[in-house]
Amino acid sequence: MIERKRYISKIEPFIQKPIVKVITGIRRCGKSTLLEQIIQVLITTKAVRENHIIFINKELLEFDTIRDYKDLHAYVSGICKQPDTMYYLFIDEIQEIEAWEKAITSFLAEKKYDIYITGSNARLLSSELATLLSGRYIECAMQTLTFLEYTTIANLQQQDMSVFNSYMIYGGFPGIHHVVLEQSVVRQYLQAIYSTVLLKDVVLKNSIRDVAMLDVIAKYVIDNCGNITTAKSISLYMKSQKRSISIDTVLQYLYFCCDAHIFEKVQRYDIKGKRVLETHEKYYMGDVGFKLATVGYRPQDISGQLENIVYLELRARGFRVHVGKVDDKEIDFVAEKDTEKLYIQVCTSLANEQVVEREYASLEAVKDYYPKLVLSLDRGFETSRNGIRWMNIQDFLLEEKESNY
Repeated sequence: MIERKRYISKIEPFIQKPIVKVITGIRRCGKSTLLEQIIQVLITTKAVRENHIIFINKELLEFDTIRDYKDLHAYVSGICKQPDTMYYLFIDEIQEIEAWEKAITSFLAEKKYDIYITGSNARLLSSELATLLSGRYIECAMQTLTFLEYTTIANLQQQDMSVFNSYMIYGGFPGIHHVVLEQSVVRQYLQAIYSTVLLKDVVLKNSIRDVAMLDVIAKYVIDNCGNITTAKSISLYMKSQKRSISIDTVLQYLYFCCDAHIFEKVQRYDIKGKRVLETHEKYYMGDVGFKLATVGYRPQDISGQLENIVYLELRARGFRVHVGKVDDKEIDFVAEKDTEKLYIQVCTSLANEQVVEREYASLEAVKDYYPKLVLSLDRGFETSRNGIRWMNIQDFLLEEKESNY
């Protein structure tokens, strides 16, 4: 079992507090395992008795009869009968329970439950629920394994390029390490995850009829991750494939797929104008293994995969991320967290002088004093100019503690 320290540390300050702990993330990213690890923290460090812990996993047939908020309330209340006793309530994949928020707000009002819930869609905390629980919940957005977490499995050699290559192709779903690490085997495993997410969290949840059209659009976006992608360009692509779809429908499908964490939308940010631009956004996969699962991995995909990996790492570290625009130049990532800001360019290699000029010139166009970083797969490349640092991508991903760059 991989200890997800980053997420446990986010949750720990709120343990035994009258606040709902909400863990969101794509299916199979490790939310159930995280709940189990939190339970171990309760038992070993908080002296909580096991019979005061209720774990409801909606993926298990045992809990199939809990279908709505009334069933949930009746089930929990039937177990938690001791007066003046704190109970610890864990509900996995809570979105499978209709109107679940009614039961949760009731439990919260009873002041005898410490509540932890997980869900597989970004809309788990709708605006209505957020209002209802105002000031009484925290959200922990969970992702698949980072490269650092990936290397902790089976004592993998961190600097081994073959380990990084496998991560770049297979991605970070924890369950991968229960199968033989051969591309054909891993691809079948990832295809099963992709199909489940698409069916349960997109098709069924949003009552989509044209599943084939949705699948084509999702695969198109995945194949173009890291490139500017618009609803109009997708609509035109579908037209070239003799399929007709409106821009509004494309926008809906993109929204639904982002909600299910298949990919994430990253808006552009005008650095000089200091404003978010509403058009020409990019999309990045919720896990880089989706490339192999859907369209297959090709060597020419390496640049996009590296960008995607760095994007997910920044998100895992808690940064808000935009694509930067300064005049006619583009910066891969503008990352912000609290008072921190970081500009990053990602490339495969800096062996070519033209590439060096392109990557550094974009960052040099930004006239502020926040850290600027160029990441590549090179080793021993020590070019630093005008305060812009270079760093090997693996070294960046393996940082135990974030640098000030």
